[in-house]
Amino acid sequence: MQGTILILDSVSTNRIMLKVQLSASHYHVVQSDRLDGLLDLARRCRPDAVITAMDLCDGDARTVRRILSQDDMLAEIPIIAVTPQNDRAARLRALDAGIDDAQSQPLDDMVLQARLRSLIRNHGAAEDLRMREGGTSPIGFAEATAGSLQPSPVRTARIALLTGNGSNGADWKAALAQHMPHHLSIVRQDRLQQLLSAPIPDAIVIELDGENTTPALRQLADLRASHATRHSALIAVCQPAARSHAAEALDRGAHDVMSEGFFAEELALRLAAQLRRKARSDLLRNRVRDGLRASVIDPMTGLFNRRYALPRLAGIAQNAARTGRPFAVMLADLDHFKQVNDRFGHGAGDAVLTEVAFRLRCQLRRDDLVARVGGEEFMIALPDTDRDAATAMARSLCQAINGAPFDLPGPVPPVPLTISIGVVIGPCLGRIGHAGNGQPSIDQNGFGLSGNGDVSVGHPDIAPTEADMTSTLLMDQADRALYEAKHAGRNQVTVLGAAA
Repeated sequence: MQGTILILDSVSTNRIMLKVQLSASHYHVVQSDRLDGLLDLARRCRPDAVITAMDLCDGDARTVRRILSQDDMLAEIPIIAVTPQNDRAARLRALDAGIDDAQSQPLDDMVLQARLRSLIRNHGAAEDLRMREGGTSPIGFAEATAGSLQPSPVRTARIALLTGNGSNGADWKAALAQHMPHHLSIVRQDRLQQLLSAPIPDAIVIELDGENTTPALRQLADLRASHATRHSALIAVCQPAARSHAAEALDRGAHDVMSEGFFAEELALRLAAQLRRKARSDLLRNRVRDGLRASVIDPMTGLFNRRYALPRLAGIAQNAARTGRPFAVMLADLDHFKQVNDRFGHGAGDAVLTEVAFRLRCQLRRDDLVARVGGEEFMIALPDTDRDAATAMARSLCQAINGAPFDLPGPVPPVPLTISIGVVIGPCLGRIGHAGNGQPSIDQNGFGLSGNGDVSVGHPDIAPTEADMTSTLLMDQADRALYEAKHAGRNQVTVLGAAA
């Protein structure tokens, strides 16, 4: 079954004919001849789309939209209004009221079916975005953003008119300019690259010429698939002689079609509806992206958090297994940080952590990873790094912290701080085992160097679960090295050795 369609029509023969058509395409059809009880009916059957006569015995298509809008779960269900033959004014009233589409009697079955597929597909994509935006909190991601999902009023949009010749484009632009405030540009279909250069249009109107629609249909599919224009609203305008191509245009990705040729007022209404839809989708995508980003970013320091760091470390371990190159993992912990909070307050402690994050980042390479994994604990991963390079980097990081005191908010003198770092060199291949029990030695510069870490080599093809285990074991090793650095007097670097 493709979905559930609710048919509203006071004329029984119209309902029966539609039911036959839609049932043949494996839709589940629910019918009603009036608006009384519509809200309860829609809540029970949860339609994927509604097809309604423009006029009913107790209301009209505009009333259908108002009734469904009373329930947030039904407010966005796509609605198609069926208007009398050649009644353009009825179509305009329907579109102006927010009805998703208006089709005239007699209905073209192929176009109707394609329009249903398009509306249900786009509605489903929007619902997926809404679920992702609202579902971040329950699965441990950042809390969903508060506030309305209604976007701000649509700004002045960029609309491209993609026509077969400049003459049609000029006529369309002049007519549309009387009905909308948006920026209109003309692009000939044989100069499509002009359209793909920045800034990308918010909406594209593409002409399907009656004589040869194949190139335009191919361009339509390309525009929907292109990374640059995949979120642009696409409306196809079919010449009356080519209205049979409206269905193909919808199946190739058009968000809307005009199957009876160009009519400026109607196109302006359809563009307005598509721009509103795009604004809502853009808002949802931005919220999902921000929510996902918030789920892996520490809000105070701007560093990655533990949730991001461990899978990333597993990826570094997998890459090391493929390349045979070592890598380093560090755990760094500020010394006596609790005293900062106790003496100067948590605001001062937050300022210190933010500055520590900045100083650490400044020392690292572009492909290195630094994450805040605890209160004052940071994890650093260095791909393609051997023992000597890791030791030198750890010393640089210590110097970055203890080389200059930290400014605190308020009339407080700068505070000197130090950091202790535990380092383990990741295996070139496979699993990491438990380190030996040898005690680290302390060099004359105060840096602990332990070469007794025992690392075993496994198979180069690390399964994802094995890589996760590797990252956890590496963190345990680095934590042991950090403990030894603290035990040695703090402001130290302890390095556990790599595989032989």
